[in-house]
Amino acid sequence: MAEDLRLNLGALRSAMQLTLHTHHASRIWNGRTPSEGRPGIIGLNGFVTIASRMHRGAEQDDPYSDWWILRIEEKLTDTKARLQALREQVDQALAGVPAELSLGENLNVQPVKLPLFVSSQLGFLAVYVLADYDNLARRVILAHHTALIDRHTMERWLNEGAHYLRSTFTLAQHYRFSGAQRDDFAANNAVARTARERFGDLPQDVLEGTRRSRYAPPIVRRSALSRNPPTPPTATAGEEVDIEGIDAALPDPLSDERPDSAAPKGPADSAP
Repeated sequence: MAEDLRLNLGALRSAMQLTLHTHHASRIWNGRTPSEGRPGIIGLNGFVTIASRMHRGAEQDDPYSDWWILRIEEKLTDTKARLQALREQVDQALAGVPAELSLGENLNVQPVKLPLFVSSQLGFLAVYVLADYDNLARRVILAHHTALIDRHTMERWLNEGAHYLRSTFTLAQHYRFSGAQRDDFAANNAVARTARERFGDLPQDVLEGTRRSRYAPPIVRRSALSRNPPTPPTATAGEEVDIEGIDAALPDPLSDERPDSAAPKGPADSAP
């Protein structure tokens, strides 16, 4: 009876929700769709889908997928550190508030609440970084509203933080599933040679599998895949979330547009 109960158990699920208070962070979530004269910009939503494909590629023993997971993990760690450095600058500015004045949290009276469907650890790391940026943006806007920094400094800090996140997501767009497995490289067969020609050489420790990301999934060996060749990972239902009501227009990180020129200001973006 106990064994039958175990076999009938379904998958574990947990309802997750991300709350964003600024237009700056909500634009980064959605990205920007391409239009005439304006290229598209990938958002966190698209990054999560790509991260899931990397995860499934690494499960199929594709060493290039493993290499990409390592690269993205390193990039996310660097982005988090850069946002923390910006946060310290903002904290220094807010420290200029007289002791007689008490400043509360700068929160949106109607924040955006986003349901999360994330199936990889890299996806969650990116969500945490976006939450850090939302918190940073709220504090930067508060510092400007209380005359602790000028508008130029506010825009510079907001754009720097946004650029760090977008550069991470843009890097992930270059990922491609190689279709090769480590056994192919050990045999130096045609599949391995084609992968090398298309994607270049890998570090030896990554190729051998001795260096993998701490977030890399367990590998499904060729014996378990022998009936079918490796197939390119594709998005599964629920991985991409289309949230209505969020302004998807993002300013180009290299443009001179003001952070809020593409969307109306919300309460948190104008005053505490």
